[in-house]
Amino acid sequence: MPGTITVSLHKLIFRAYHGLYPEERKTGNDFEVNLAVQYEPADEVVTAISSTINYATLAELVKKHMLQPADLLETLAMQIADDIHQEFPQVKHIDISIAKLHPPIISFQGNVSVRYTCSY
Repeated sequence: MPGTITVSLHKLIFRAYHGLYPEERKTGNDFEVNLAVQYEPADEVVTAISSTINYATLAELVKKHMLQPADLLETLAMQIADDIHQEFPQVKHIDISIAKLHPPIISFQGNVSVRYTCSY
């Protein structure tokens, strides 16, 4: 029974201090992270947490990076993906998006985001 499994985390919300500008580092912003991690299970049927990608561990990896200020969301997304692949080398594909919910742009309504995908 060949196939892949995707483990996803949706709408993780963080208050963080990412950005190029001093005001962003001082006042912070709200961010939303969405993540999908795909792998091929080694077992025909996954019956143990050790045979899958633990979503609690994924959430902790994301949280660790969200708490460390970065200038660019691109950098942040790439670092998160790299850490996930180091922790779970069986991962074949990662899709991560990080949205800044209240960007400091005059007369702008909406949010901005970066999406990073990579395959191994």
